Amino acid sequence: MRVEGRPFRLPLTSALAWGAASVLNVAEHVLVQVTLSDGSVGVAEATPRPTIYGETTASVLGALAYLEERLRGVDIHDRPALDAARNSLANNHTARGALDMACWDARTRSEGRTLFDTLLGPRRRVRPSFILGIAARADMLAEAERVVQAGVRCLKVKVGRNAAQDLEVVRDLRHAFGDSVLLYADSNETLTPESAPAVLAALRDEGLLYVEEPLPVRQLRARAELKASGVLPVVADDSCFTPADLERELAFDTFDVLNVKTARNGFTDGRAMLARAAAHGKRGMVGSQASTGLGTLHAALLASQAEVTEPCELGMVLKLQDDLLDRPIRFEDGWLDVQTLRDHALDPAKLAQYAL
Repeated sequence: MRVEGRPFRLPLTSALAWGAASVLNVAEHVLVQVTLSDGSVGVAEATPRPTIYGETTASVLGALAYLEERLRGVDIHDRPALDAARNSLANNHTARGALDMACWDARTRSEGRTLFDTLLGPRRRVRPSFILGIAARADMLAEAERVVQAGVRCLKVKVGRNAAQDLEVVRDLRHAFGDSVLLYADSNETLTPESAPAVLAALRDEGLLYVEEPLPVRQLRARAELKASGVLPVVADDSCFTPADLERELAFDTFDVLNVKTARNGFTDGRAMLARAAAHGKRGMVGSQASTGLGTLHAALLASQAEVTEPCELGMVLKLQDDLLDRPIRFEDGWLDVQTLRDHALDPAKLAQYAL
């Protein structure tokens, strides 16, 4: 098995800002390619996020080289051995997640099938959401109007830097779209146990569905108490990077909805985590970690699983000026028909154009 990483950079329509100070100006990711001895090739997208996972483009390439050594001689159909090799490296979430998905892709191709033949679940139509980053009110409203015109009917609004401004933005969005567009907030751990109840109550009163990670992950007891208060349903993301994290959060009952991201969990852990959460009565959604088109295809496949009940972050492609896919991903009246993505593929000319 040969493992390769090819960095690429795609321009965004505007910067994506979130949390206390994080900002993404371009999509600088790594195309991960696995080649088997029979010539079958699988690909996936790694999305380095230094402020979230501590990964950079260089560290992803280093992790892939490290893991390739441990995958030599491993049969692509020996899933326990593949998992053992992948998990021999701690952290490095997006490198390991992308490697897992590329192995899935290569394995299915070696069997004469595709990922859609193997992983497409019963939810063939998925409600996509778009991540609305922190910006000036007018800019946020303009971007929201653009993506709604493109067919998205759910917005994940980044909040947490200024509570009063956040509430004004939410009210602007509600005034512009009424109940035709679903809204929820992502605080990225920026609130405090003291401020959170009032902030969440105000968001709830504006009709928001839920809030993602309102408190710092390290404040485990405070998060459990906030969830138990029932002010607004809580989405777990930063607190559930791994299956082990999920077990801790289930034990303390800190969340209502699990956000699994193929970009960090791959298909193997992603499916297992959704099933585990559902067994505990939790709802499920899928995020894309601001993935480009290829990552969105993979996220959409996970979003088609029966355990996924909520809107999924599949709208990031609308923030790209261009993509590596040979055709655009289209949304229609608030839905994405996952089956329409079956024939989407990488465009070699686009990859050559945007490769670093």
